[in-house]
Amino acid sequence: MFTEAQLYSPVTRSGDGDVMVHLSDEHPGVHDPEYRARRNAIAALALDYTPDKALPHIDYTDEEQQVWRIVSAELARKHQKYAAAEVLAAAARLDLPSDHIPQLDEVSAALTPLTGFRYVPAAGLVPLREFFGSFADRTFHSTQYIRHHSAPLYTPEPDAIHEIIGHANQIASPRFAAIYEAVGAAVTRLTTETALKFLADVFWFSMEFGAVRENGEIRCYGAGLLSSYGEIEEFQHAELRPLDVARMGTAVYDITHYQPILYCAQSISEIEDVIGGFFSTMDDDSPHRALHTSTRM
Repeated sequence: MFTEAQLYSPVTRSGDGDVMVHLSDEHPGVHDPEYRARRNAIAALALDYTPDKALPHIDYTDEEQQVWRIVSAELARKHQKYAAAEVLAAAARLDLPSDHIPQLDEVSAALTPLTGFRYVPAAGLVPLREFFGSFADRTFHSTQYIRHHSAPLYTPEPDAIHEIIGHANQIASPRFAAIYEAVGAAVTRLTTETALKFLADVFWFSMEFGAVRENGEIRCYGAGLLSSYGEIEEFQHAELRPLDVARMGTAVYDITHYQPILYCAQSISEIEDVIGGFFSTMDDDSPHRALHTSTRM
């Protein structure tokens, strides 16, 4: 699996049916048996989910709810300062709760009328072909666990805060939702792992870590930036390059550190034209064509 897979703690199920989430030695909750038991239980609910069942509801603890309230308040302030106007407008329409962690059906109930997207549970890493491919049906696979309460403003892996505050606020924009759908449609045309990796990396540098110029300022629209308390303060200091699909799809990057190089659009329309346009026509030969075109420029 690609390097993005390193972000998620592996989830396994034993022959007896016991589910275990394997936290890294550096994870804030690795030595907390109660947190580890919670992670295992939440992962088990996701693994047991099938489309014919109701979405699993999580009985979040007071500590987990407090983490959500702290991060929601902090990120809301930072979004006003750093988020793109398109994201702010979409977030206002979505109107996520700040006083409690929304259940996935609550997220879907708010999101579906706006862009047709709905949320379904994920235990951890979803195979990239399934994860990106589900966008064609306007479905988003989301984790439901919350980061450890000892470090509310830090997480070594995507949690519900990233999936909801980051992605749902972005997908609530019809313009961005259309790009997601184009990603899903592209996956149905791809047969090679090389092309799928190229797609994932272009997505990484756009819908996860994308920036855009607005009224002389650099703003962010990528879900990874929108959900990161630390990196949203630092992304403007990265080396900002113009949109370049060939470079975005072949860049070597470290997912465990703030991104030193980001690709900055001149407008939302440019994101639609360059990124959305690429995904709309992408096939197995697109990486080769993009690289060939880039070398001639």
